[in-house]
Amino acid sequence: MARSKARVYTCCALMLLCLVATIVCVAVLVRRKCPDGTFSHAAVAADSKKCSEIGRDMLQRGGSAVDGAIAALLCTSIVNPQSMGIGGGSIFTVMDSSGHVKIINSRERAPSQVKPDLLKSCPKTFQLLAGYEKAHKLYGKLPWASLFQPTIQMAREGFPIPQVQGRYIPYTDTNETQSLRNLYSDANGNLLKAGDIVKFEKLADTLEMIANHGADTLYTGRIAVDLIRDIQEAGGTLTLQDLASYKATVTDAWAVPLGEYQMYIPPPPAGGIILSLILNIMKGYEMNSDPLTVDQKTQFYHRYVEAFKFANGLKREIRDPQFGSEKMAKNLTEDRFANHIRRLISSDKTHDPAYYNMSGYLDSLGTTHVSVLAEDGSAVSVTSTINHIFGSKVVSPSTGIILNNELSDFCGRVESIFPGEQPPSSMSPTVLKSQTKTLVIGSTGGSMITTGLASALINNLWFGKSLKKAIAVPVVFVDSQNAVKFEPSFDKRVIEALKAMGHNHETAKKFYNVVNAVEKVDGCLCAVSDARKLGEAAGY
Repeated sequence: MARSKARVYTCCALMLLCLVATIVCVAVLVRRKCPDGTFSHAAVAADSKKCSEIGRDMLQRGGSAVDGAIAALLCTSIVNPQSMGIGGGSIFTVMDSSGHVKIINSRERAPSQVKPDLLKSCPKTFQLLAGYEKAHKLYGKLPWASLFQPTIQMAREGFPIPQVQGRYIPYTDTNETQSLRNLYSDANGNLLKAGDIVKFEKLADTLEMIANHGADTLYTGRIAVDLIRDIQEAGGTLTLQDLASYKATVTDAWAVPLGEYQMYIPPPPAGGIILSLILNIMKGYEMNSDPLTVDQKTQFYHRYVEAFKFANGLKREIRDPQFGSEKMAKNLTEDRFANHIRRLISSDKTHDPAYYNMSGYLDSLGTTHVSVLAEDGSAVSVTSTINHIFGSKVVSPSTGIILNNELSDFCGRVESIFPGEQPPSSMSPTVLKSQTKTLVIGSTGGSMITTGLASALINNLWFGKSLKKAIAVPVVFVDSQNAVKFEPSFDKRVIEALKAMGHNHETAKKFYNVVNAVEKVDGCLCAVSDARKLGEAAGY
C-alpha cells in the first residue's frame, strides 16, 4: 500500500514538473515572438546610435535604467555637445519597478549675486553645472565610475565628428567664441568638419576626476575652483558658495489622467503642465482617427494651433514653485480648465495676440533626451540642456566644460529674478503607464519640445500610428509671437487653408524637435530615436 502511494506521489510530482517545464517553454517561445525591430528585454533611445548602445551595454551588465540613462547622457555630451553637457541642467522622470514615479531636478539656479537689472539686457550668459549623482544614489546599481569610462575613452582618444555635430561647428566661427573655436580648430587654425577626428582631452580629465571622486568635486573640489575662476573671467557672477550650496531636488511626479494611461510629468518649472493642457484641450474634440481630407486636417490643425496660442499666453505660470503659485499651475492640468480654453477657440477664425494674453518671451532651442526601459519594468525619461546651441558658446579652459546660458529662459516670463530661482523650461520628460502598456517619451528642441511631444502622443495614442510613424509626422510650431511655422514636408494645402483663416505664417530657419521614446506592449519593446537627428535606438 505504501509503495502504491509512493508511486502515485512520484507520478504527480513528475506531472507537476512537466507542467511547469511546459509553461516555462511556452513563455520563452511567446517572448521570442516579438516582431522584427523590437526587443524582448530592455531598450535605450538616445540622440545617436553610439550613445544608445552605451546605455544598452550598461543594462546588459546588470545596470539600472538610471545607470543606462546616465551613461547615454555622458556619451551625448561629446557626441552632441551643441545640445547638452555637464555644464547644463537636467530633469529625470524615474519610474521604479513597482510603478512609483519620482522627479529628480538638477536644473540650474540663479546665482546669489544675480544682477537686479539683468532682465533689461536679455539674453545674458550664465553658467552652472548639472549632476546625475542624486539619481545614481537613489536608483543606480553599477559603480558610479563605470558609467563614465566609455565617454572618457572616446573623449581622450578622439573620434570622427558625427554629421549632426558637424552641422553646428560653423556656429563657433566668431570673435566672441574664441575658446569654443579653439576646441574645434586643427593645428593650422582651420575649423574641423564632419568626419575629422575631435578630442575633448581637458573634459576627459574632468570626467575622470568626477568618476573617481564623485560629483562633490564639481561643487567643492578643485574643479569647482577652476570653473568659478573661468566663469568670472568670462563675466559671470557665479561664486564658489553658489556651487557649494547647490542641491538637486527629489519630488513626486504629477499624475494626469489621459485615456487609459496615467501620464507622469515633472512639475514647474518644467513644461509638463503646458503639454498636459494641450492634450486635454485636444482630447475634448474626441478625434479617434487620423484626419484624412484637407478640410479635416485644416480643422484639426486650426484647433491645435489655437490651443498653442492660449498655452503661450499661460507660460508665465511655469515658475519655480518657491517663487510662483503652484495652485495656478495645478489648475492648468485640470479638465475643467481645458474645457474653458476650448470654449474660447473659434471654429472658423483666429484672433489678435491680446485675445490669448500674449507677452513676448525668448524662444529657446537645443537640448537632448534619453528614454530607457529596463528589464525589470523600471523606466527613465530624462531631458538635459545647455539651452542654446553650444550654450553660452564659452568653454571653461581649465575644465573643458561648455558653459550654458540658462538665465535667458527668464526673459519675458518674469518681472524679476530671485537668487536661487530655477528658470522656467519646456523640458517634459514623460512616462505613461496603463494596465498593459508603458510609454517612455521626451523631446528636445527648446520651445519646440511641446509641439514635438504633443504631435507624437496624439498620433500614437489617438490616431493609432506606430511609434516611429507618429514621431515622423511633420509638425507645426507656434512661436513666442504666435507666428505659425511648418516643417518643410507639411501639407502645403493645409498651410494655405490656415493662412486663409487668418493665421500668421512665417518660415522657420530650422526645426529642432526631436522625440526619443520606448514603449512596451505585450512584453515587446519598440524603441525609436528620431530620424531628424539621425538617431538610432538600441536594445536586447
